[in-house]
Amino acid sequence: MLAIVVAKRKCRNKMRGKTVARKNAPTEVSRRKFLAGVAMTGAATAASATGQGKPSAAVEVARPAATRPSTVAAQAELATQSVRAAPGTLPGRPGSDFMVDVLKSLQIDFVFSNPASSCRGIHESIVTYGGNKKPEFITCMHEESAVAMTHGYYKVAGKPAAALCHGTVGLQHAAMAVYNAWCDRAASIVMVGNRMDAATRQPGVPTIHAVQDPGSLIRDFTKWDDNPQSLQHFAESMVRAYKVTMTPPLEPVLMVLDEKLQEDAIESGGRPLVVPRLNNVAPPAGDPNAVREAARLLALAENPVIVVDRVGRTPAGVKHLVELAEALNAPVIDQLGRMNMPNNHPLYQLGGGGLIERADVILGLELTDFWGTVNNSDDSVEMAQVYRPKAGARLISIGMGDLYIRANYQDFERYQQVDIAIGADAETTLPMLTEYIRLAIPADRRAKIAERGDKARKGQAEARQRMLAQAAANAWDASPVSSARLSAEIWQQIKNENWALVSRDSSLSNWPHRLWTFDQHHQFIGGPGGAGIGYGLPAAVGAAFAHREADQRLCVNIQNDGDSMYAPGALWTAAHHKVPMLTIMWNNRAYHQEIMHLQRMANWRQRGIENPHIGTTIRDPYINYAKLAEALGHVGIGPITDPKDLAVAIKRGLDAVKMGEPVLIDVVTQPR
Repeated sequence: MLAIVVAKRKCRNKMRGKTVARKNAPTEVSRRKFLAGVAMTGAATAASATGQGKPSAAVEVARPAATRPSTVAAQAELATQSVRAAPGTLPGRPGSDFMVDVLKSLQIDFVFSNPASSCRGIHESIVTYGGNKKPEFITCMHEESAVAMTHGYYKVAGKPAAALCHGTVGLQHAAMAVYNAWCDRAASIVMVGNRMDAATRQPGVPTIHAVQDPGSLIRDFTKWDDNPQSLQHFAESMVRAYKVTMTPPLEPVLMVLDEKLQEDAIESGGRPLVVPRLNNVAPPAGDPNAVREAARLLALAENPVIVVDRVGRTPAGVKHLVELAEALNAPVIDQLGRMNMPNNHPLYQLGGGGLIERADVILGLELTDFWGTVNNSDDSVEMAQVYRPKAGARLISIGMGDLYIRANYQDFERYQQVDIAIGADAETTLPMLTEYIRLAIPADRRAKIAERGDKARKGQAEARQRMLAQAAANAWDASPVSSARLSAEIWQQIKNENWALVSRDSSLSNWPHRLWTFDQHHQFIGGPGGAGIGYGLPAAVGAAFAHREADQRLCVNIQNDGDSMYAPGALWTAAHHKVPMLTIMWNNRAYHQEIMHLQRMANWRQRGIENPHIGTTIRDPYINYAKLAEALGHVGIGPITDPKDLAVAIKRGLDAVKMGEPVLIDVVTQPR
């Protein structure tokens, strides 16, 4: 027999610190009595059915004679038990109010966070004392998403946002996104709540989530961290953190916010708290003698080649790179770490096609991997490695990579010997290098350099036509949709808009960069840096926040399907905070790179390729991303498998985005 016990307890209104007397009308019952009556009726019915030895059937439960409790009674029953009574009110101004003053002085626009107890002091100060404006508290579903949003935000806004994490667990959640920002040379201020004083910690979870040295969790891939022990210490360290993260090489920093420091009242009668003035550091330029020698080699070269990864730190970097390339009429191979150079410029090169092999001088600007640039390493049983440049070719590097390096994580890549290594910010150094090149070019070489430019212009026009023809021939009408067709259909409808791509395009075989015209710095933000999965969707949302603030630009995110499932909650953040963005799923229903890895292993071992789909495909069931997006506040369209349906779907999506709606179109695509 089913036994039901209803526990009774007093109900106190914690908001007012008073016991609430129940004065129900004769026809009213309390919520607990009402539910108990329903439960007992159900129990009696179940017991009766069991006693008859018959199969149980759906039996309608009779409505109790009593009415539901009144609104007042129901509110009393459901009143929160967590709000402290008035006698515990904190006197004076809390320390977290001053922390908000510091954030405002640094013009931090957003604090991306998942709410938690160790951050409750500064959270309340942001939304109440600070008016939830500059900074605005942005609700995230995961700390990894919060940091990834600061990553994407920086690459558009050109300044850091803050992420706020909770203790040990929050910072560990955030760690992968911090590593991505580290590898991508992106400014980000990560803040973590923690309570150092064990004597004032609550037992249980608050103590489990505390840590002796929070910075140690991510110190291998942050540029600087501090654990302030006073409010003045916090002010000075937060200003320093901003300065450090914005000084090349740009990297994330960590600030620990002690709970007690947040929540205790500011001491009265002591020294007045002062927010220091921020003085940004001028990025270092290269040594003039080394730059002059590099200019001489480039000016005398027969086939100079420039390779760039993250030289476009700001719009000025794009301008300086174009001036350098035109001074030499040298091709520029873009590795797409940033928007480095307009892709419709005659000297722009996406792949390079033999340029490295023919070059006699190679200039690498802010390269993450110079070794990989000049060496082919074959992923085969033999692991063959081939040095690509011809004998006698000279190598020059300009970048910050040599000036800041750690030991544990291998983001510095393999060592490449070069002829001239200039440790400096490339963007800052380029004007000097260009001027020295102009002075170093002999008069009898100027015609030869001009001829290189004419040849490049002709070659660029021919390459553009080849790409268009290749796109049309590359499974144009295939179902699922080809990456070339998808990219072409998107471009057809956004090319006359004020648009920005807030995702990488390498997974699509770079078709957007082959077919679209990228000529503004804000139109491309590069990739994740550390290749950590789960970056794409939240970074796109963070970038869209910056675009919304800048000029209401039309944000397009071509989103990998597997990557999106690491952090789908980022869609909710965009919807909740009314960030319009067009997300188009590149849904190949698999982790296809891993399929290729398993196929390679099976081939090496001569085991056939029947099984690589196991553990690598996203099917049985397929994910309906349009329905998922609808549940998270987006307009959902699709899934689309026929390329003939793309134009209408994209038009519908763009119309909704222009009305301020976030939209997701699920497009089922070819594997690559």
